[in-house]
Amino acid sequence: MVSVADVRRLYVYNWKVYDAYLDRLQRLPWRLAVRDLGSGHRSLKDTMVHILNVHDAWINFVVPGRVRELERTPGRRPAELGSWAEVRGYRDRVRAGVDPFLRRLRPADLRRPVHAPWMPGHYTLEDVFLQTSLEQAHHLGEVIALLWQREIEPPEMTWIDLRREGARRGAGTRHRVARRARR
Repeated sequence: MVSVADVRRLYVYNWKVYDAYLDRLQRLPWRLAVRDLGSGHRSLKDTMVHILNVHDAWINFVVPGRVRELERTPGRRPAELGSWAEVRGYRDRVRAGVDPFLRRLRPADLRRPVHAPWMPGHYTLEDVFLQTSLEQAHHLGEVIALLWQREIEPPEMTWIDLRREGARRGAGTRHRVARRARR
């Protein structure tokens, strides 16, 4: 269904959008970023960490057969990350595994069977790329809703706009922080 070039383009997009949201959230008061807002992963910070956990677990641990190391790896649980700098450090560690893997990716690899102990059934590496990307999109949807509830405009995330050649950085996006977001 997808090609290696598609996967690489998708991940360029994933990282660009993730970084835009991380940059935006970093400008909010920390107390808002860690407050339980009633979402699936409770806080904005924990949702952003979960997105990294998904990419990390699947691509850096499941695919290379290192699942047993996953739970023993420090610095990947939301409670262990107490600042945006630590979240960025975790992001950099995740990308340090994912990005070289994507560079080495070959078409035959996409059909390779993959198995995570928590996910029954049969699926391939292609499915893993789609799963991680779609899960990121779904969780960023939660972040978008939480921001709009506080009258904070989220960053741009439209595939076409972000892929457009020559597009101005941040075009079409206004960042407003309502007074009540500071509460």
